[in-house]
Amino acid sequence: MNDRSPIRVLIADDQDMVRTGFRFFLDAQPDITVVAEAADGETAVRLAREVRPDVCLLDIRMPKLDGLEATRLLAGPGVVDPLRVVVVTTFDLDEYVYGALRGGACGFLLKDSGPTLLAEAVRAAAVGDALVSPSVTVRLLKHVTAEKEGRPGPEVPGPQEALTERERDVVRLVALGHTNAEIAASMFVSLSTVKTHLGSIQLKLAARNRVEIAAWAWRTGHAGDGV
Repeated sequence: MNDRSPIRVLIADDQDMVRTGFRFFLDAQPDITVVAEAADGETAVRLAREVRPDVCLLDIRMPKLDGLEATRLLAGPGVVDPLRVVVVTTFDLDEYVYGALRGGACGFLLKDSGPTLLAEAVRAAAVGDALVSPSVTVRLLKHVTAEKEGRPGPEVPGPQEALTERERDVVRLVALGHTNAEIAASMFVSLSTVKTHLGSIQLKLAARNRVEIAAWAWRTGHAGDGV
């Protein structure tokens, strides 16, 4: 990305050491730069609206305003010009995962996922993609299983128009955590073709991002083989 401007990132976390660690690693990346930091949710929202970073990294448990509410204010359904938010947290809990995704987050990452995955999540969010920690995927699957057993589960959009066979293949691979590049390689198509399929799928499912596509797939059984 030498011919492009670096990805501008805001970090919001109430722990100084976490912010310092994230900044140190991300600033070391040639294509990423940290442009703002916040120690609480209110400051994060204010700075995000002023600075308009490409990606906001938000912790969940912060003073004044938690990360879930901050996510809704910055990326929620009613936001006119939503920002791209990745929730980064210590807590791998169902209510946090779904609260973040319903609030408009395009990624959910655990702090122990490691610095490499953190940078990948930033890059994915910057291009409109999404990355969810593999262990969180397991939590989501458990939550969907609970819903099928009759316990309450999250609402996910239904299809407004039938998906094509190729679109169902893309949905399945998205639900399994594959990136656009991996999907393209698996299906022997170009990256632009995958993006076209994703755009069509989002329209048909009324999904705001690939995470909601995956949620729909898990809920309806489209995440398994042979769909």
